Amino acid sequence: MGKESLIAVAGKGGTGKTTVTALLLRYLSMNYKDASVLAVDADANANLNEALGLEVEETISEVLEATKDPRSVPSGMSKDMFMDMRLNQIMVESESIDLLVMGNPVGPGCYCFPNELLRKFLEQIRSSYDFITVDNEAGMEHLSRRIIENVDHLIITSDSTAKGVRAAGRAYDIVNTLNINCGKVYLVITRTQDGEVQTLQEEIDKTGLELLGVIPMDEKLSQYDLQGKPIFELPDDSPAVKAVNNIAGNLNL
Repeated sequence: MGKESLIAVAGKGGTGKTTVTALLLRYLSMNYKDASVLAVDADANANLNEALGLEVEETISEVLEATKDPRSVPSGMSKDMFMDMRLNQIMVESESIDLLVMGNPVGPGCYCFPNELLRKFLEQIRSSYDFITVDNEAGMEHLSRRIIENVDHLIITSDSTAKGVRAAGRAYDIVNTLNINCGKVYLVITRTQDGEVQTLQEEIDKTGLELLGVIPMDEKLSQYDLQGKPIFELPDDSPAVKAVNNIAGNLNL
């Protein structure tokens, strides 16, 4: 493999960003069988593991909380060493993908020090993976705090409504205002039907975002969601799978 690639997906809740992330991971695992792939669920409402069909026992936030209690760190071990050990322990490993889940802060207080340790840990392990894909939150907190840095591709998702496209545009404004280090920022519109994108074109143009692709309504995807089945296991003929495969191709992954 060549240089590693970090892809972040962000968007307002309900716009399909976890679906996009999971299907991008599916594409990578299917097309780069010898590649190492890391998924990071940075959304407070973490459910990427369900989309991938993986079980999560502990989140990064729970580990961060433990570092605030000096008694949790074994004698003779620094906080840095303890954090590194624990983060490696909570990594969910599967045949094709590794997964880290950030989770919610579980208590009050400052997370500046543990967040810095987390930033260093992610930077340290980045070179061990060919691809890292991050399911981010709408506010892109982890990007704005530089916990996740040097993103090669940032995808902002929207549903097929003017309101959704405007929200994506505001997220793009956050990227520009905070000077977040991103190689390229794109728009992906989900759950589309015939003619909707053309109707939204004026709103899309106002955002300044490049439209990377669209994901049509997909009955198979709806069925998997309804039945609680991992969408990572969607068949090749799924319209959503085909659309995300095209999106990955447009990224030259």
